[in-house]
Amino acid sequence: MPIINRFADLHEEIAGWRHDFHRHPELRFDVHRTAGIVARKLEAFGCDEVATGIGRTGVVGVIRGRKAGSGKVIGLRADMDALPIKEATGHAYASEAEGLMHACGHDGHSAMLLGAARYLTETRNFDGTAVMVFQPAEEGGAGAKEMIEDGLMERFGIQEIYGLHNIPGIRSGNFAVKSGAMMAATDRLTIEVDGIGGHGAFPHTTVDPVLVGSHIVTGLQSIVSRNVDPRAAAVISITIFRAGEADNVIPPSAYLKGTVRALDAATRDTLESRIRAYVAATAEAFGASVRLTYQRDYPVTMNHPAEADLAASVAEKIVGPDRLDRDPTPIMGGEDFAWMLEARPGAYIYMGNGDSAGLHHPEYDFSDDAIPYGCSYWVSLVETAMPLD
Repeated sequence: MPIINRFADLHEEIAGWRHDFHRHPELRFDVHRTAGIVARKLEAFGCDEVATGIGRTGVVGVIRGRKAGSGKVIGLRADMDALPIKEATGHAYASEAEGLMHACGHDGHSAMLLGAARYLTETRNFDGTAVMVFQPAEEGGAGAKEMIEDGLMERFGIQEIYGLHNIPGIRSGNFAVKSGAMMAATDRLTIEVDGIGGHGAFPHTTVDPVLVGSHIVTGLQSIVSRNVDPRAAAVISITIFRAGEADNVIPPSAYLKGTVRALDAATRDTLESRIRAYVAATAEAFGASVRLTYQRDYPVTMNHPAEADLAASVAEKIVGPDRLDRDPTPIMGGEDFAWMLEARPGAYIYMGNGDSAGLHHPEYDFSDDAIPYGCSYWVSLVETAMPLD
């Protein structure tokens, strides 16, 4: 089951859709233009049902196979939103929206799923129902959760769900997938330290929030090295530290923000518990007061065993065993597809994007060379999971 020849014929057209999405990036839930184009194309292809406004601006296309005796329904998900980054690619199809760009390849993800939808509506060589899920707000907006809460799984009867993401640095046409954790849980913390300000020459009359905050930053690093099992992966990064405006004034307060990552629920719990304890104890030791806001965001992206095996077998049939990594190292980035995998069994697969700049980089671009591989993977997944015979 190699790359499907039809996608060689459709390649230029699908790439054109991708370039159009790239030229007109939209943020989070404000993907009205993109969602409108997706819905119109799904209708033109002949989907049996096209629903809009799922999870605010999500789009769903339903394609029924030649047979429905299996009763099986699987969902395929692509994300549509862009990022608030100023593009620096210089391409002819570069972003026309100031300060916005498709720096994570969601333009390519949407175009490939549209290409697969077109093929599946033409052929319908499967026994069951394929549900094309086009999701808004993956980039920090939890659009997957919104779609689930809006009844995505129940309304369309989805029994299994599959996702795909391009990865720079992996050769175009290569895939990587395994059972278990693929991406980390992502949490956020905000720390507000209140001390007593004063003259920089008389620190003994103050409670210095800069000093308190500095001890917090340094001490939090010991949580990963001394409270987390060395065989587990965890990250605590303080990325914002703001305090003061003059070099001779100790300010009354300091403001810190950061991110916390873990690859399993137990480690995630440990990190939050120890962060809360350490921040409170440090502030008390210096005589300061502190307010910690800890926000749990995306869960761990956790592939289910049987569905991960299916995804791997499909990818291997397309590109061969030498171009499939069955044991990729988990990525400490986050992905809201995790909520879909908590709602239904499924799998999330990485697809190579070649030697492009990294994700979320102003010079990043999705590789059009990857389009036939992604489209073929989606179609082959449907036909393998729900065979006619």
